Amino acid sequence: MKKKQIGGLIIAAILFVAIGVASVLTNALTDSFSQRMLEESAEHLLTGGYDFQPPGKNYIAIVRVEGTIQEQTESNYFETSSGYQHTTTLEYIDNLMDDSNNQGILLYVDSPGGTVYESEELYLKLKEYKETTGRPVWDYMAHYAASGGYMVSMSADKIYANPNTTTGSIGVIMSGYDMSGLYEKLGIRYVSITSGANKDSSKMTDEQIAIYQSQVDEYYSKFVGIVADGRGMSEEEVKQLADGRTYTANQALENGLIDEISLYADMKEAMSEELNVDEFYELESSKNTLSSLLAEVKDLVPKSEAQILTETAADMESGVPMYYAEQLQ
Repeated sequence: MKKKQIGGLIIAAILFVAIGVASVLTNALTDSFSQRMLEESAEHLLTGGYDFQPPGKNYIAIVRVEGTIQEQTESNYFETSSGYQHTTTLEYIDNLMDDSNNQGILLYVDSPGGTVYESEELYLKLKEYKETTGRPVWDYMAHYAASGGYMVSMSADKIYANPNTTTGSIGVIMSGYDMSGLYEKLGIRYVSITSGANKDSSKMTDEQIAIYQSQVDEYYSKFVGIVADGRGMSEEEVKQLADGRTYTANQALENGLIDEISLYADMKEAMSEELNVDEFYELESSKNTLSSLLAEVKDLVPKSEAQILTETAADMESGVPMYYAEQLQ
């Protein structure tokens, strides 16, 4: 074999080894970088696909409570969650507590109420934020801040309401439907075998009504105490206002349930000036536009009769969950 051919083979072999080594090193570095990026991203990723990426300077965090306050439901990658996100909101506030750049919370409430459990849990989380950080919480009431929506507002240092806000509805409701008359008309016989007289409450007896009334009274008493603490009122003063009725913004102001009536932009400006902070930040979903598009397409598909009947039956069930207020229409 000629010397030139041998030299060419040697050079080719050297290049082959060099390229292989470079490829291995590149892949290793890429994997390491990608892993690091995923880990860093995971640290900021909250439940529901929301990404906590606050500014690198002082800011006021906007925490939105929109829709019915209830347990957060899971969604897959191709579905987008709408309305209030309970678990996400609690995680968001936890992250704010650990961020020294955060200077306060603007609590934006547009909710007619919700479940006892989640409403009080959010209220307590906001109280924890204030006690842990010493930072203020200002509240803005939009269309609704009623019942459970009003409860979470009691964590705020200042409460602003839109001129057309509906608020109040301080009270507790437990409701359901007695279907026995309909069953009888349709020839359907309901049968239940229970371990105790009060296990089945499908046909409410006087004793069962008294049992559930005692539970409602207990939750109502707690709600009254929260309002009294939040507004600097006595429990007797609160009870005079807490018969379940809603109030307009003007009525709420006259009764001491809010502090000021204002437009949202004006309230933000007042908070910014008070805290000397110009930057506002709120969570954004990290899900891509494809998931949003698929969700919109899904909404266009008409529901079958079976789906409608199933959802109706679920809405009509009575049971443990208690609501501070029914959904306002």
